[in-house]
Amino acid sequence: MENMSSAAMQKIQRGSRVKLGGAILALVVLENGRQIRGRVSQLSANGGLVSLEQPLDEGIRVTVLFHLGSTSIRCQAHMLFPMWATQGCLQPCRFLELPEANRARLNRELENLVRAGASQEEEEDTE
Repeated sequence: MENMSSAAMQKIQRGSRVKLGGAILALVVLENGRQIRGRVSQLSANGGLVSLEQPLDEGIRVTVLFHLGSTSIRCQAHMLFPMWATQGCLQPCRFLELPEANRARLNRELENLVRAGASQEEEEDTE
């Protein structure tokens, strides 16, 4: 952390989205058990932007699973309004029940990505 600027560290602590460009695979599990594969385009400790072939209904609860570095995340999420993309759609989700220990591990992995040069932007407050 000593190599990171204080501004970059403040962004991580406030909530920053790290742009992953679809490099992280994700599995979205619907309440009926149906599994949908996607790729994570952006990620923060509060949620992410998932690239999917077809949009999911806005407002549904799902379980999202993905691996980032040495951290595996499985948590409930709320799907938000999708945006059409060149191929498929990009659909944001907000994590609902991410235990604090998992949130801390996810933040550490995001910090590592930023240190390694991943681009980031400040997360907007949508509530």
